[in-house]
Amino acid sequence: MLPDSFTIRDMRIAPATVLAPMAGVTDTVFRRMIRELGGCGLIMTEFTSAEGATRNIARTMRYLLFEPEEHPIAAQLFGADAGAMARAAALVEELGFDSIDVNLGCPAKKVVKCGGSGLLRDLKQLETILRAVRAAVRIPMTIKIRAGWDAKSIVAVEVARMAEQIGVEAIAVHPRTREQGFTGSADWNVIAAVKRAVRMPVIGNGDIRVPEDAARMVRETGCDAVMIGRTASTNPWIFRQIADYARTGTYQEASESDRFALLSAYFRNLVETGWPDAIGKMKMFACYFTHAVRNGSALRSAVHSSRTPQEVLERVERFAAQPVLAAQEGIAS
Repeated sequence: MLPDSFTIRDMRIAPATVLAPMAGVTDTVFRRMIRELGGCGLIMTEFTSAEGATRNIARTMRYLLFEPEEHPIAAQLFGADAGAMARAAALVEELGFDSIDVNLGCPAKKVVKCGGSGLLRDLKQLETILRAVRAAVRIPMTIKIRAGWDAKSIVAVEVARMAEQIGVEAIAVHPRTREQGFTGSADWNVIAAVKRAVRMPVIGNGDIRVPEDAARMVRETGCDAVMIGRTASTNPWIFRQIADYARTGTYQEASESDRFALLSAYFRNLVETGWPDAIGKMKMFACYFTHAVRNGSALRSAVHSSRTPQEVLERVERFAAQPVLAAQEGIAS
């Protein structure tokens, strides 16, 4: 049902699962958490501005920080200037990443203006960029795309064929258009069409919420691996669950105690690493991690009213010790 592994040139990825790049989510602390939980074959950075990287902007360079235990790891870049993309790619290789991925899928307006899915409207410029990046690095190169700009311009197959000819070695396909954003359903037929069109590995992405979805995507599209994005932010155990399901046909849901332990450990790691705006990150992840927790709204309220990271930790741990009582008493008081 699910492949044990797949290979990008000489880089074996096992299991055949990939953590999608997500802005504000897939930083080094989150990625290491995913690694510790197990089941994820390849992880990716947040998508990173090539212009920012080449100008050595501190905020941008923070996206490219990683630890040895994160290997294999890919750096994802976006940009619309071929020269900047090539220079940023060379930097990524110098920093020790295992592969480089070019973002052709982000639908955000600020990214579309300088790359992302906006390049799907200009395939000539896209070809120039891909050739420049390919010439700049020796490490494996991959791309992540959407189906096209809108329903009238589905270009995934055309882009995949062009990319393969240039020397791109794997492609991740999110089969929604830029116009769709994250609304509607992902058309897995697009993934299947790309798989039929190229020889390089095809990674399917979109609407995988439970392990059964991953198995169905592989069965229906023939893709070589699956990529998980938004589901991983609310259920970081999804990769381990997919691995268990592939091996045994069953998997376990995370318990409330699992969620509290992970939330507390993640917050402590943010504090210990001195993460900028740690409290903002804590508030965001409190929303992600507590929707399956009894009285989770009370905990979210408590976290959002906290003023310091230490206060957040104290309230989470107090809630974990007596969740029902804490909710009744109002731990924000």
